[in-house]
Amino acid sequence: MNDRAREPTLVLGGTGYVAGELLRLIAGHPRLELVAVVSDSKPGERVAAAFPHLAPAYPETTFVGAEEALRLVTTLPACSILAAAPHGVSAALIDRLLDAAAGAGTRPRVVDISADYRFADPAAYAAVYGHAHGAPARLAEFTCAVPEHLATLTTPHVAHPGCFATAMLLALVPLTQLGLVEPEFYVSAVTGSTGSGRNPVEGTHHPRRHSDLYSYGALGHRHAPEVVSIVERLTGLRPELNFVPHSGPFARGIHATTQARLVRPMSGADVREALAGFYSGHPFVRVKADAPRMKDVVSSNYAELSATTNGKTLAVMSVLDNLTKGAAGGAVQWLNRIHGWDPATGLAAPAPGWT
Repeated sequence: MNDRAREPTLVLGGTGYVAGELLRLIAGHPRLELVAVVSDSKPGERVAAAFPHLAPAYPETTFVGAEEALRLVTTLPACSILAAAPHGVSAALIDRLLDAAAGAGTRPRVVDISADYRFADPAAYAAVYGHAHGAPARLAEFTCAVPEHLATLTTPHVAHPGCFATAMLLALVPLTQLGLVEPEFYVSAVTGSTGSGRNPVEGTHHPRRHSDLYSYGALGHRHAPEVVSIVERLTGLRPELNFVPHSGPFARGIHATTQARLVRPMSGADVREALAGFYSGHPFVRVKADAPRMKDVVSSNYAELSATTNGKTLAVMSVLDNLTKGAAGGAVQWLNRIHGWDPATGLAAPAPGWT
C-alpha cells in the first residue's frame, strides 16, 4: 500500500509510555502514517532519544509543539489524532485543535486515552478528579467504551477506558447484559509498574516495587466510578462495584479477578460458554477453560478470560496488557473501526510469550 493511501496521524502527549506504545503500533500499521508527535516539554528533540527501542522506526523524527499540531489539523483535509496527553491537559488541547479544524473546514477524528472524555457529565468528572472539566461542551462528541462492547459508534470521537477499567469491563459488561449475576461486584486486580506512568514515583521505584505486592486506593480508586458509569450506559443497570487495585512486581500487564453472586446455579463451563458467545466475532477477547496467564497476552492487543463457580458464586479472571489492549492498542482498534477498516489491522501480532 502506498503512502498516499495512509491516514495522517498525530500523537499527543508524545513522551509517555502510552505514546511510546502508540508509536510502536503506528510503525507497523499499514493504514497509518505518522505526521507529528506532539510534546510541549521536548520540542525539537529526537523521538529515538526518548524511546531508544523505536530508533529503527523513527531514526530522525523529532517532537513538535502544539503550534505544529494546529497547523497540521487546519491544513490536512482529514487526519486522526491519538491523544495520550495527561489527565486534565488533554481536554483543553483537543478542544483547541477541534476548534481550529472547524474554522478551517477540516475533519480530524480523535481517540482520547486520557480520562478527560470518559464521563458524559462534567460534574461526575470533577467529583472524581477534583477540578473542573477543561472542555465540557465537547463531552457530547465522545463515546467511552471498550471496542467490543459498542456495535455502532454515534459520535465523531472516542474515549478509550482506562487499563484497569478495560480489564473489569470485559467481565462486568457481559455478566450484566446477559443477566447472569446480581449487579454487585467485588474486583481485585494487579497491575504492572508502567500503569503509573513514566515519571518515577515511590510506587514505581524499583527497590520499593521489586519482589513485592501491595494494594493502594482500596475501595476508592478513580477507575471504579468510570466503570460503573460505562456499565450503566451500556446495560441500563447501575452496578455496585467494590474494587481493590494492587501494584505488582512486573512492568506490563493486568490480572483482574471479578466475583459476583449468580442469579441461578451455573457451572463454570456454562458461564464460559456464555462469555464465548458474547465475544464471538471479537478476535481480541479469548475465553479459556483454564486460568488465563499474563505472559500469553503481554505486549499484544489480546485479552483472555476464564470463569469458575461453586454453583452460587462466580469468579471471572481476566488478563491483558495495560499499555496495549488497556490503552494504545485499544485506541488503535477504535481508530480502525472509525475508518471502517478491519478492527485487527496492525494489531493481530500475538504476544511474545517470554517477556
